Amino acid sequence: MTDARSPTALIVGAGDYIGAAIAKRFAAEGLSVCIARRNGDKLTPLAEEIRAAGGIVHPFPFDARKEDATIDLFETIERDVGPLDAVVFNVGGNVRFPIRDTTERVFRKVWEMACYAGFLTGREAARRMVPRGRGTIIFTGATASLRGGAGYAAFASAKFGLRALAQSMARELGPEGIHVAHLVIDAGVDTAWVRERRAAAGQDVEAMAPDTLMDPKSVGDIYWALHSQTRDAWTFELDARPYGEKW
Repeated sequence: MTDARSPTALIVGAGDYIGAAIAKRFAAEGLSVCIARRNGDKLTPLAEEIRAAGGIVHPFPFDARKEDATIDLFETIERDVGPLDAVVFNVGGNVRFPIRDTTERVFRKVWEMACYAGFLTGREAARRMVPRGRGTIIFTGATASLRGGAGYAAFASAKFGLRALAQSMARELGPEGIHVAHLVIDAGVDTAWVRERRAAAGQDVEAMAPDTLMDPKSVGDIYWALHSQTRDAWTFELDARPYGEKW
């Protein structure tokens, strides 16, 4: 039997910038959007903005590193909201620690956030989507997914692992009708945090040329484009950067 409820998207890691932009883009296309992040109170402004624009949104406080919580979240959404057509894993973990200062706790926590949590989300998405023979699972990557940087051993190793997870899932689930994609964001996104970091490094952020940083809305558009692809031409990996980014 088919499910008559509206298509649903889940954004795991619905932060203030990229995650929020993805959620707003999918909501604008008529999907019921479930937004999840560890600090549930921070979801309120995004939920209010989506509702004000006429969208349907369901906020969930959620720790993506917990297996039981992940299983419960997927069961709740499928039961109470609708069948998941798209799941985006957008949890970060971008911290800088020189290798001699990287504690076991730091390395493990970054891996849990940026890799292990992706496994839990991806597995539960596949368990729901495969029986229906359709669905999109997108993992957010970074420059560190492709090359390690000085001071980013923990983050790069986790992002390398997430990319390998996505590759394995794409090969396994593609023939089952599930589109798995990995989006490498090879640039700074235009957020207050990025601007503060660049200013602290001595860069005059007010003098930057237009479009030097990535607009979160532009990133959200890419996620929707990936989800909208027909299966005769699915993209597995896409890397995006502003016109002026060196690579």
